[in-house]
Amino acid sequence: MITIREIKQMQATSEKYRSEGKKIGFVPTMGFLHEGHLSLIRQMRPLCDILVVSIFVNPTQFAPSEDLEQYPRDFERDEKLCRNENVDIIFYPDSGQMYPAPYATYVHVENLTDTLCGASRPGHFRGVTTIVTKLFHIVKPHLAIFGEKDFQQAVVLKKMVVDLNFDVKIMTGPIIREEDGLAMSSRNKYLTANQRRQATIIYQSLQKAQEMVKAGERNSEVIRKYIIDNINRIPETKIDYVAVVNETTLKPVVQIDHHSVIALAVYIGSTRLIDNVRLNTIR
Repeated sequence: MITIREIKQMQATSEKYRSEGKKIGFVPTMGFLHEGHLSLIRQMRPLCDILVVSIFVNPTQFAPSEDLEQYPRDFERDEKLCRNENVDIIFYPDSGQMYPAPYATYVHVENLTDTLCGASRPGHFRGVTTIVTKLFHIVKPHLAIFGEKDFQQAVVLKKMVVDLNFDVKIMTGPIIREEDGLAMSSRNKYLTANQRRQATIIYQSLQKAQEMVKAGERNSEVIRKYIIDNINRIPETKIDYVAVVNETTLKPVVQIDHHSVIALAVYIGSTRLIDNVRLNTIR
C-alpha cells in the first residue's frame, strides 16, 4: 500500500493503471474510519484491480458555524485500517492543493439539493459535488461507492454523474449500525455517554415506523407524527427534519409505497445525526 499526497502523482498513477487495463475502485472518505467505511472498502475490494481510498476533510461542505476544526482526524489509525483491508493506494491531499487560492469553480446540482439536509445546510451539497467531481478527475475511477446513511448525497451524486457524463459507475453500501441500532458515524464520537444512550431513539423510531407500514399504514403524515412525537419525548433532542420522500426525486410522499424512504436529521445535544430506512427493503 502506498500513500499519495500530490494530485499530479495520483493522476499519473491512475493513468498508468488504466493504460494497463486495470479497473480502479474508489472509496472517498473524510477519514476517522469506522466499520461503515470498512464495509464499503470490503464491498469494493473484489470488484477492482486497484483500490483507492481518499482521506480528505472537505472544507467546502462545512458552514462557518459547523464542526470543520473539531471533525475527528487520525491518519495513523486510518492508514493501519486501510492496510489491513488490502487497500492499494491512500490519496491524502491537503486543502491548499485541492482548493488553490483564489479558488472560484463549483459544481451545483439543482432541485435535489434544496431539501432535507440541503434545506438546513445551505451550500453543503455544492461542496460535496465539487469535491467528488475533483476527486473523480484526479483518481479516475471506474467504480465509486458511497454509504446509504448519506441517502440524499447518494441520490445527488448519481444525478451529477448522469448529467455530466462521468464514466464512473456509482455504487452504494448499506448502513452499518452499532449493536443497539445507531448508525455508525464519525460524529458519534462527540456524544456523551448519556447522549449516546438517548441517540438510540432515532433507530427505534424508524423501526416502529417500519412496523406501522408493515401493518398497513400508508399515510406518511401519520408516520411522521409518530416519529416526531417519539423523539421529542427524549431530553437533549431537537429535530431538524423528518420526511417521507420518493427514493429518486426526493419529493415528499403522501401515500407510502415501495419507492418511499423515511429520512431524518436529529440533534442530540449539539451533535447532528442522520438516518433513514427504505420501505422497500424492510429489515
